[in-house]
Amino acid sequence: MSCGNQKRQWWKEAVVYQIYPRSFQDSNGDGIGDLRGIINRVDYLASLGVDVIWLNPIFGSPNADNGYDISDYRGIMDEFGTMADFDELLSALHERGMRVVLDLVVNHSSDEHPWFQASRSARDNPYRDYYHWWPAENGEPPKRWSFFDEEGSAWAYDAQTNAYYLHYFDRKQPDLKWENPQLRQEIYDMMHFWFQKGIDGFRLDVITFISKHDGYPEFPADTTALEMIQRYAQGPRLHEYLHEMNREVLSHYDCMTVAEGPGTTPENVLAIVDEDRQELNMSYHFEHQNIGVGFRGMVDDDYGDLVRFKEVMTRWDQALAHRGWNTVYFTNHDHPRMVSRWGDDSPQWRERSSKMLTLYLLSMRGTPYWYMGDELGMTNIRFERIEDYQDLMTINWYHLVEQEGGDTQAFLDSHKLTGRDNARTPMQWDSSDNAGFTSGTPWLKVNPNHKEINAAAQNNDPDSVLNFFRRMIQLRKQEPTLVYGHYDLLLPEHPRAYVFKRSLEDKHLLVLCNFSSDAIEVALPGALATVTDILMNNYDELTHRDGVFSLRPWQGAIVSLG
Repeated sequence: MSCGNQKRQWWKEAVVYQIYPRSFQDSNGDGIGDLRGIINRVDYLASLGVDVIWLNPIFGSPNADNGYDISDYRGIMDEFGTMADFDELLSALHERGMRVVLDLVVNHSSDEHPWFQASRSARDNPYRDYYHWWPAENGEPPKRWSFFDEEGSAWAYDAQTNAYYLHYFDRKQPDLKWENPQLRQEIYDMMHFWFQKGIDGFRLDVITFISKHDGYPEFPADTTALEMIQRYAQGPRLHEYLHEMNREVLSHYDCMTVAEGPGTTPENVLAIVDEDRQELNMSYHFEHQNIGVGFRGMVDDDYGDLVRFKEVMTRWDQALAHRGWNTVYFTNHDHPRMVSRWGDDSPQWRERSSKMLTLYLLSMRGTPYWYMGDELGMTNIRFERIEDYQDLMTINWYHLVEQEGGDTQAFLDSHKLTGRDNARTPMQWDSSDNAGFTSGTPWLKVNPNHKEINAAAQNNDPDSVLNFFRRMIQLRKQEPTLVYGHYDLLLPEHPRAYVFKRSLEDKHLLVLCNFSSDAIEVALPGALATVTDILMNNYDELTHRDGVFSLRPWQGAIVSLG
């Protein structure tokens, strides 16, 4: 099969399904999802047709940030189970034809990691140089912004050695010093350990931040948080480290690697994912997620701007059209539910818009990343009180707003839309108490709408959101045009329709999506209106005549063109 200018790779043709283990399935009644719970659901995962399971961090951790603070890189978090459980899960997924990608955090560790405990014990300790320290006798360290810190500063004072340590995230997440070759070798050895156990790749958390600027130079006093992120992602040795990681580890395995890429742009992403550079396979960005979302997750008037969304998605596709490879996603553990963010989660339109969004995402060029529960049309829970949140970022930001005398109610109202805990509520398996997630008290409240929205209710319903997802995955597997075909955006200025063409050799597919709760008409040139077959449709019919397509609210369709 010809794929244009693209080399075939299994990770390009895969659909990735992300599991947030804490919220997927609890097996022992402690209210926290675990590896045994995932084992109990592997047949469900196999039934979806997905190819890769991405697990959020499962390593040993005190859980200051739900596993993104690792204290043991070669162990399993106690709450999640044992290494024997992991080995069994890995085997069960492999037996069913699915691969496993682990979420690895190596920009920072936990402050309870033995490396940091030794590092902070004395200035002359051998592990001192595994982290970034600023002696207090040198005065206040240069300004650095922190994502999570309640005071907004990325330097924390440690009295034990009268010095400050660097933490781009929480104080319990000190940044590792990649400038130390011994530290890098420790990381590479650990990565080999997991590959030799049989995993198939890594999602590398905030990997673009690992290279720090020598001497921690002063940044301008008026540097905004967004500008600080750009600076963090432009460390002078980033590509040296990624190339070294590839040479020392990744090139030895048939693996998939994806960078969480804050600070990446269409202009610089090829520096990470161009195959000739021998760094990583893919990187995913946040530009579309930031449309209408400002500082501290506050929503503005651009939140539903489809024209901007089309422009962003098209620009990223064009950047990776000939070299490298793109990623496409709507939801992950850091972003709200797909149908609540991009569709209409009202009872009238939730199912229809969920299906349309499914059709859209699985028709785009690039590896699709799917977040658990979106195949059911799960929605934001929209907490009313800060006490209901468990997410460190939302809680700390709320207290910052409070300390500044800001509008905490406006903050809470925005986080009903943007808060990370919206995607972290437990998986809705059935209509029983706690949605079949746990027999105990769930670590995060279950969405009350699990009585209506759950896997058991949808599994055998041929018209369900779940079964539409399954059919769409099968279509993507059968139609290489949806994977490797060229992408052409049509009607870029249309405020409600997202229409594009996918083409591979002499095969041409037209994708029509109505991103609104209104019926609309879409007029296309004659050559684009010669429909020979309807491959997928979330309604029973598609009305078109003389180049005009009539799309019903939240309608999505894929048609073959003559």
